[in-house]
Amino acid sequence: MDIVQSGILEEETQLARYITFAVSNNENIIQTLKNLADIIDTSTCVIGMGKNILNKINCNVPELRTMPTYSVGDLEIPSTPDDLWVWLRGNDRGKLFHQTRKIEEICLPAFEITSAIDSFQYDQNRDLSGYEDGTENPHGEDAINAAILLEGDNGIIGSSFVAVQQWVHDFEILDEMSVEEKDDAIGRHISDNEEYDAPTSAHVKRSAQEDFDPEAFMLRRSLPWAMGMDGGLMFVAFGNSFDAFEAIMERMVGEDDSIVDALFKFTTPITGSYYWCPPVKNGKLNLSALGSNFTK
Repeated sequence: MDIVQSGILEEETQLARYITFAVSNNENIIQTLKNLADIIDTSTCVIGMGKNILNKINCNVPELRTMPTYSVGDLEIPSTPDDLWVWLRGNDRGKLFHQTRKIEEICLPAFEITSAIDSFQYDQNRDLSGYEDGTENPHGEDAINAAILLEGDNGIIGSSFVAVQQWVHDFEILDEMSVEEKDDAIGRHISDNEEYDAPTSAHVKRSAQEDFDPEAFMLRRSLPWAMGMDGGLMFVAFGNSFDAFEAIMERMVGEDDSIVDALFKFTTPITGSYYWCPPVKNGKLNLSALGSNFTK
């Protein structure tokens, strides 16, 4: 689809970089976003905007909101909204670094970097826990229907919402768990990725997208991350709304039946944010949904 930021629907990338920005100068936001839209390469980069940035320029995208917080016993799953999100894709870490520098230069009049996290493909789409990730992802038309807004105004059609969380794994706990304990936590055998009759707390059972009413399908584009001796998963899920993500998170924390997802035994999110990813027109970001300042 030539009206969609292509990285959303492309299935694989060897390396990635996730960059977040906060507003530093309100007066320069509009011109900086216009510059970004003119220059950014939508074939290697996906751009998302948080609700706060739109509030500052008096714009509104229906259904864009701030990620809620969730509680699991003593664990608080945070909401840490940022204003601008950039997902760079490629196969050369040096090139991704220099792309970051160029994007930072474009953004500097209005934004400052708050984080830059490098991610990578591990052993053919495995999480650092060793389990395959994204097994239940929709494909083809199903992926488009799950991830892309197909109705609405011209500046909305082709756009997407994305939920982003940085999860940190406790590898000492993982190392202490037997294969059977880890399989029971995930709901799949690590040896062949097959589902089995696992406990009701298994992640696969808590998050099975087809078990919700309505079905809670999302298009996941998650990748492992590592920094020093810490690591985990950058969870990235695109949707035509945030409803599917929130339904699954509520089930994971046991809001409906008090059964908590066993995934929390060894991993927890430390960030959480929502963004709106604009559509594309003639190969460039289409920001017309943000008002007359962005139409030519």
